[in-house]
Amino acid sequence: MTGTIAATNGDAKQGVQLKRELGLFSAINLILAVMIGSGIFVSPASALEHSGSVGMCLVVWTVCGIISLLGALAFAELGTVIPRSGAEYAYYMDSFGPLHKFWGHLPSFIYSWVMIVIIKPAEVAVIILTFSEYLCQPLLDLMCIQDDSEEVKKAVKTVALLALGIITYINVSSVKLYVKVQNIFGGFKVFACLVVIFGGLYEIIKGNTDNLNRGFEGTKYTPKSIALAFYSGLWAYDGWSAVTVITEEIKRPEVNIPRSIMISVPIVTGLYVFMNMAYMTALSIPEMINSPAVAVTFGERVLGPLAFLIPLGVALATFGCALSIQFGVTRVCYVAGQDGLMIKSLSFVHHERLTPSFAVVSQGILSLLFIVAGDIVELIEFVSFLIWIFYGLAFVSLLVLRRTMKDAPRPYKVPTWICVFVLLVAIYLSVTPIITDPTPKYLLALAFILVGVLVYYWFVYKKRTPELLMRKFTRFIQILFAAVPPDNPNAT
Repeated sequence: MTGTIAATNGDAKQGVQLKRELGLFSAINLILAVMIGSGIFVSPASALEHSGSVGMCLVVWTVCGIISLLGALAFAELGTVIPRSGAEYAYYMDSFGPLHKFWGHLPSFIYSWVMIVIIKPAEVAVIILTFSEYLCQPLLDLMCIQDDSEEVKKAVKTVALLALGIITYINVSSVKLYVKVQNIFGGFKVFACLVVIFGGLYEIIKGNTDNLNRGFEGTKYTPKSIALAFYSGLWAYDGWSAVTVITEEIKRPEVNIPRSIMISVPIVTGLYVFMNMAYMTALSIPEMINSPAVAVTFGERVLGPLAFLIPLGVALATFGCALSIQFGVTRVCYVAGQDGLMIKSLSFVHHERLTPSFAVVSQGILSLLFIVAGDIVELIEFVSFLIWIFYGLAFVSLLVLRRTMKDAPRPYKVPTWICVFVLLVAIYLSVTPIITDPTPKYLLALAFILVGVLVYYWFVYKKRTPELLMRKFTRFIQILFAAVPPDNPNAT
């Protein structure tokens, strides 16, 4: 490659590329880390508000878990047929890429464009800010400091920046370090979920079942209410495809990807259903809907002196979630850089640590900018509905690949009806927010995609890049990050 520094002979023999460091246990923990964030602790009341009753709410959480499992199983087949990291990105490349010179690679570019530039770094920023708020909250309560003062806001932002630096350092250092930290935090967040569940069980033993006994009383049966209830539930379950983003780093992916999904998604479903049941033992429907942080309110009412475990649990859950989201999106950078849809240096690997160090640092910088920018929740919302469009395209990819790669080895194959069903669900969830809330933010999302199309046409399809400048930039990145182009036969 012109303008790049080659690996040494020793490195070339060993193969400078991402290594398979994650076994079944780590793959399970990765899915748990991404799926279980702050949502189930802070704001699980949206599904309850739209469903209208305790019984219907529990049905929604259960069915959403089943739908998530079906979607994840479809991704499991894709992950075994296309053994590349990047999840949707890789599936689009292999299914649509050969169909047309221009349009075939466009879906992969738009996916990487939206995820790398906006959604994932913004998600990490929001989650890290939530981590900081809940880590600082017990200290603020002890010091009797108002949590809406300017000094507190600065302190929260400072802690968030420090936490961002730590997760970036972990992901740059080594995959083994990431796996160790992720496994520890995965255990902590499941423990926090179990604290809530056993607190609810204690309330049931005491006889506090009045709220649960209301059953389906007050259920809202309008199509709009049901749609919004399921939309809220499925959004909380998002992350079930996380393991397919890092396929190249999973040991025996043809076995461990399906197994990790079939173990982790039912675990999350059970935790979510029983946590909601626990909340409902101690809190009425209006109290849950109006609470700014349901788990904290529950803890104050049920756990007594152990109430501090809830904000601590939220902090641990959010830190692990942000760590894993950043880890995953850097693998999208890695494969997109290999294919030339993003700048090549994003795919370069540190010659000793074997991590995509520049991709990790660039994601850290983008998240830092979002943290400094302030309130970015609305920013995530205006593009979040695109995630289900990307899921839908992935299910289309699966159907296409069954025709174009029908002879490819399929150690795992999902029934066709599942693929068609989750495709219909994805279409429904892509259209629902636009119909129910036709606000200008969706036009902004469309505008951002159109900008991506222009970038793709000019810099990728027409290859009109300043070559001398890019060679100098690539060399600078290699020297600064001690990184070399990966020796990876999967690259296109």
